[in-house]
Formats: sequence, C-alpha cells, structure tokens
Amino acid sequence: MEHLFLIGIGTGNPEHVTGEARRTLREADLILIPRKGPDKADLADLRQQICAEVLDDPAAVIREFDLPVRDASGDYRKGVDDWHDAIAMAWAEAIARHEKPVHRVALLIWGDPSLYDSSLRIAARLTPQPMIRVIPGITAMQALTAAHAIPVNDIGAPFIVTTGRQIRDHGWPANTDTAIVMLDGQCSFQSLPAKDFDIWWGAYLGMKEELLIRGPLDIVANEIVARRAQARAEHGWIMDIYLLRRRR
Repeated sequence: MEHLFLIGIGTGNPEHVTGEARRTLREADLILIPRKGPDKADLADLRQQICAEVLDDPAAVIREFDLPVRDASGDYRKGVDDWHDAIAMAWAEAIARHEKPVHRVALLIWGDPSLYDSSLRIAARLTPQPMIRVIPGITAMQALTAAHAIPVNDIGAPFIVTTGRQIRDHGWPANTDTAIVMLDGQCSFQSLPAKDFDIWWGAYLGMKEELLIRGPLDIVANEIVARRAQARAEHGWIMDIYLLRRRR
C-alpha cells in the first residue's frame, strides 16, 4: 500500500458525499468497510450503498472486515490505545488478503476524519507507513446546526466542541456559553442545572430515521432521554449530537 485515503462521507446521506470523495473512491484499488456486529449492520450497508452508487463494480474492490471491540473494563486510555493497535492490525490483514496488487486503499469515515475520529491515529500505526490523505466531509456538527437552522455561535463569541465524558467529569466548560457535545451515550446534559440551558439535539442526522428535539433543557431533557433509548432499542445503535447554549 502506497496511499491511504480517509474519506469523510457525512452523516448518512449519500448526497453529502463530495465530488472529490466520489472520484477518490473510483480510483481506489481497495475499499475497506468495517463490520461492527449484527446490531450495527446497517452502518456497513450504508457504506455499501454509497459505493454501489459511485462504482461500476463494487464487488471488485470492496472488502469487509470485523472491527475489534474495545475492552472497557480497565484504564480508559490504555483500552483505547490497545483497541487502536488491534484496528491497525485488522486493516493490515484485510489488505494482505486482497488477491490483487494494492497501491491505493480507501476507508469511508462518518462525518469528517478530523473531528472526534481516530482513523488518523490508527493509520499512524501502520508499518510501513503509507502516504495518508484526508478527503474532508460534512461533520455531525454541521448537519445538526443545518437541521435546526441555527448558527453554532453567538455574534463574535467562542464555542467549544467536547464530549459527554468531559461534561460528566468536569462540568460546564469555562469561558463559553455554547458547547457542541459528541460521543455521549449517557445523556450527560442531565448532570447540568437544566434551567440554565437550551438544547438542540439530533440523532441519525441526514438519514431517513433523523430525529430532532429542541427547547429549554428543563422541559425537553426527559423527552430526549426517552426518545434516544427507544430509537437505540429499535435500531440496535444510535449516533447523536447536541448543542447546549447557556440562557441569558
């Protein structure tokens, strides 16, 4: 492998895939698609649908592989490091099994590879090191603010992008009235004083299953928790994100 392309594909809508991304997919010798188990099979299916729309013969270049599972029983950082090592090994093994010479490998990344995605860190573990190129995509943050038709920040004001873990462990971030919260499986907004915030929440953004809820946090928090649990049970997985803004 000489070149590895990390291609941002947006949040599930094939129309979010850019012209540059489509061209790069057509030029790839091999496209790797992870399988995350039967409960998340439609995530692989969405990647397959994008490839079927772009490629003349997807079967000739697509290879699925089983994504390793992170061990969450011990230290968080060590568990993530070990997991990334295992994923890099899974990439290398999938490439080695391909029956034809491979010079250009592509991976389809949800959203954009630059925002709370570990593909670049995993790619850095490959030996020998390929030339890595990122094809940018629409982020969940962009899809959320577009779906609610809101600006991400107040006039001239900063905002922060953070995780649910940070909200739970450290509370509201300093020096900002606006936070975008990602990777939050525990609805960490429940740890904040609800009467002080408004929320704009979205799940399955860009997909036909899209869910949107907005309003004062003290009024809609329970609805979000219930709808999220229901949707996750129905689909077996959920990807969601929300914007919180401190009330004045």
